[in-house]
Amino acid sequence: MPDPVQPETPEALALARALLALPHAALAVTDADGTPALSRIAFGLAPQGPVTLISSLSQHFGALQANPACALMLGEPGPKGDPLTHPRLMLKATAAFVATDAPDRPALRDHWLATHPKAKLYIDFADFAFVRFTLTAAFLNAGFGKAHRLPPATLLT
Repeated sequence: MPDPVQPETPEALALARALLALPHAALAVTDADGTPALSRIAFGLAPQGPVTLISSLSQHFGALQANPACALMLGEPGPKGDPLTHPRLMLKATAAFVATDAPDRPALRDHWLATHPKAKLYIDFADFAFVRFTLTAAFLNAGFGKAHRLPPATLLT
């Protein structure tokens, strides 16, 4: 049986890049007990790639420290119709925490505040850290019969 998933197309890349502009995502991690866990996170696309800002009080903070392999889902069902017909982008990634003294952290902080202004209330709290996601795979489901594998490097350029 032939693979029903299509390779990248200009249209698929454009749609996936539009989904990358969403301000939040679902994050899948492996919990401390070895089972999957999900959380909604703030999401952004910094010049160096996908990023989030999370609190050490969250369950996914410790999960990412223990096992940086994760997945992200971007996309929301529309107001009408079957939710499975609306586009969504699944990203497999490896998470890396940004050190508080990293030379590029101030620029990352400024970029985050430009795209997530409400974070000004908590961005400098000691329990918050930036996490960068290095993409290892990308899969776009643009609706029935419109599935695409997208090379992460192409998606982010």
